[in-house]
Amino acid sequence: MLIESRSVKLTTRTGIAVNRTIPHRNLRTIGAWCFVDHFGPTPQTDGMVVAAHPHTGLQTVTWLFEGEIEHRDSIGSIQSIRPGQLNLLTAGRGISHSELSMATTDNLHAVQLWVAIPEESIVAVPAFEHHAELPKVDTDKLQATVLIGDFMGSHSSATTFSDMVGVELVIGPGGHRVELRGDYEYGFMLVSGDLQVGEQVLSVSDLVYLEPGNDSVELVSVQGATLMLIGEYRSAKRYLCGGTSSVGLIWMLLLLAKTGIPDPLASVLLSTRLAAGFQRQICLGFN
Repeated sequence: MLIESRSVKLTTRTGIAVNRTIPHRNLRTIGAWCFVDHFGPTPQTDGMVVAAHPHTGLQTVTWLFEGEIEHRDSIGSIQSIRPGQLNLLTAGRGISHSELSMATTDNLHAVQLWVAIPEESIVAVPAFEHHAELPKVDTDKLQATVLIGDFMGSHSSATTFSDMVGVELVIGPGGHRVELRGDYEYGFMLVSGDLQVGEQVLSVSDLVYLEPGNDSVELVSVQGATLMLIGEYRSAKRYLCGGTSSVGLIWMLLLLAKTGIPDPLASVLLSTRLAAGFQRQICLGFN
């Protein structure tokens, strides 16, 4: 299945837009992967300012190809990320964070992926991880960086709550047979270059979805390509992807109540109050 990307404005503060593939009316998630956003390369004439906002029940995966972004959150983390490094935020029962692009490079180019936490782990303790070094696989025509899970014998130590994988693949011209797990569902999103996945030809930012039952896939590129591979074991786990809208806050309240938090409303209000206070701090300090 080919999912064509659509443009979504990132914030009301800037003109930056992201290209989003999932969620989509034909494909809500790929296992726990519930958001796939690709943005750039964008000149740094209009920097990215994502002011503080709350999350619950998910993880955010930030991965750069160009540029530098500074992450701050309500548990005290302050961390810059550069290409080849991974920022992984586990919202769990509630956290607020902001992301600001830094004027250290000419362009900004990145993906941000959301991972839904399984219902039984929805109230995990909020946490933040920065992985400056990640396992790599290097063959004659393919280079892989393993962000999440296991791929081609290499394992990432990044925290996960389910059996899943996330990889950056860089391939040269020609055909490439990539081994897969037959019990996984997969998505392949084109970052740059040209790419054909099986019979599907992608434009940049598009995603091809493969159902379970594929032990391998043929990737073909004329000039070479960079792409993201995401996947997860197909199971009966239930995922509810938390958000920052009023609907998302209602879900936060319902989920926290269901999981036995003594005062779920207070938890939600605290999360949004932290977000508002932290937003004021970021605006005063950096704008």
